[in-house]
Amino acid sequence: MTSNTAQQDAAVADKSILANSAYADGRHLAARQSIYRWQQPQCDLPGIVVEELADTSGIVLDIGCGNGKFVSRLHKDRPDLQVVGMDISAGILADVAKPVLVADAQALPFADDSADAVLALHMLYHVSDIEATIKELARVLRPGGILIASTNSDTDKQELDQLWARAAGDILGIPEGPARVSLSSRFSLEKASGYLGTAFKDIRVRELPGIIEVTDSAPIVAHLASYGAWAEQCGVPFDETVSRAAEIAAATIDVRGFFKITCLGGILVCQL
Repeated sequence: MTSNTAQQDAAVADKSILANSAYADGRHLAARQSIYRWQQPQCDLPGIVVEELADTSGIVLDIGCGNGKFVSRLHKDRPDLQVVGMDISAGILADVAKPVLVADAQALPFADDSADAVLALHMLYHVSDIEATIKELARVLRPGGILIASTNSDTDKQELDQLWARAAGDILGIPEGPARVSLSSRFSLEKASGYLGTAFKDIRVRELPGIIEVTDSAPIVAHLASYGAWAEQCGVPFDETVSRAAEIAAATIDVRGFFKITCLGGILVCQL
């Protein structure tokens, strides 16, 4: 994973970009999620969340629920739970199972001690003040409740970082171009426990490694193109770089038969 500049970090947490571009609807998020269908071993993250909530009853708040992938699974597998999806973007909530709320994770519209579980899945890197948001998540949890957070490692998908830097370099006519924007780096798997430890005493980390091998460049192109909301922060013509990355990936597949991507994500199960 690349390290962002201060400008890139600010853009990753920019509420206007998040609500009106990056997550105005579910297309870009779905594109990033879709590449995992080729991962081995398969990682059923919604199923893991269901498993971790086995002893939970009552109210579950899915903060930054996006396109509702986890909300839908909980409605299916745990209809006994009262699941509320929340996101800063009204657009992405359009097709999410109700009830849903447009809300900012840094100022939740819930009373103290009102939720039995809170989900913060691949979203804490998007808030401007991570520590304050974690305290807000802890505030709404009842004693004995759990927070389930998820993110990616600093080493996740390094092959795509290298591909982007090479493609960007080719476009700019230099050996290596600027690094692509990283979404997870502000709250990576390596940093997450330190942040969560400011409000939670019991933190259990469950790493989820995998390998993706694709025999067509299309999933790679879709994944890279899904970062278009942050194109201005890339320091290189975005569409041209995506196209060049597609050519390099296709050439790699022609020679090797596949393009390999090493993944490492994880979840953190936290109690007060």
